[in-house]
Amino acid sequence: MALHCGVFSFRSVASHPPSSVMLSQPTVKASTFSSPLAPPIVKFNVRGKAFPGDGTPETKESPLVVCFGEMLIDFVPTVSGLSLAEAPAFKKAPGGAPANVAVGISRLGGSSAFIGKVGEDEFGYMLVDILKENNVNHEGMRFDPGARTALAFVTLRSDGEREFMFYRNPSADMLLQEDELDLDLIRKAKIFHYGSISLITEPCKSAHIAAAKAAKDAGVVLSYDPNLRLPLWPSEDSAREGILSIWETADIIKVSEEEISFLTKGEDPYDDAVVRNLFHENLKLLLVTEGAEGCRYYTKEFSGRVKGLKVDAVDTTGAGDAFVAGILSQLAVNLSLIQKEEELRDSLKFANVCGALTVTERGAIPALPTKKAVLDAMLKPVS
Repeated sequence: MALHCGVFSFRSVASHPPSSVMLSQPTVKASTFSSPLAPPIVKFNVRGKAFPGDGTPETKESPLVVCFGEMLIDFVPTVSGLSLAEAPAFKKAPGGAPANVAVGISRLGGSSAFIGKVGEDEFGYMLVDILKENNVNHEGMRFDPGARTALAFVTLRSDGEREFMFYRNPSADMLLQEDELDLDLIRKAKIFHYGSISLITEPCKSAHIAAAKAAKDAGVVLSYDPNLRLPLWPSEDSAREGILSIWETADIIKVSEEEISFLTKGEDPYDDAVVRNLFHENLKLLLVTEGAEGCRYYTKEFSGRVKGLKVDAVDTTGAGDAFVAGILSQLAVNLSLIQKEEELRDSLKFANVCGALTVTERGAIPALPTKKAVLDAMLKPVS
């Protein structure tokens, strides 16, 4: 049966085999990678500052960032400012916060891998092809023959902000098991990045905890973006408890101002004392995103704010993920940025522009910028 909705049309998955769960299936259309690493690091000078990923080649290979969690299909209305019921049509866009980060890093010239699970269906195969097309290592991807790929319908308000309606009852990403993890891939990483959605239900929760432990034991830096999606949690209390349950294992945490209010039960997210209360003993860097206003940063030694780039927002989906991709692409190459405030500020300016450019197009992954686009935007005079 064909599914038709406005601007897209798909057929059923009968052409795919019904039982395989490993990505080495010959039915997946695209060549597999011989290595999880992207092209060599290169450098480019912007206003006297060097950003990894452009310029002359180096002999060193780009350090790997492994992202863990959900990958799904976002259905974005073609007209903003309408409810889901009123929307005349939807544009399909690959998404899922950790997958967005993986693709974002690769677009910026870095090396990334994604670990997760999709349904053995047309959407699942499409998502894996998206990873391949974007040079993201997919060795850790698994297919589930009994569950569908997750779907999310996204309402775009007139200001570009979003509301979500999810179809996951259960979806394949929730069913990743610990024994399906590619632990060797995780241990190769410089940074292991994840969210909190994978903590909501078993067996994925146990897989998440095991993956993070394997990374920590191997000396990998842990990066955490809670990415609060309240409709997916049983209650507000369970969401707060779940998000904070792994808070103190992370080396780098990125949160939004709204998430700070939620986690602190309504305290002021602009109060530095409130934010500092979220800073745990082992944390190296805490980042607070403020949308178009930019971001704040906190380390043990210093803190500050970096202004954002003002743009006309069309769809804010994926903006935070693009920001995370921007900063992780820098930290993977030079983790000592965390100790050097001026260099960290330069990298955060870069990350802010990554987020800003993403909101100028619809969908998350389709809108993630290339390194060239970010550098070009940074060179433009501010009006």
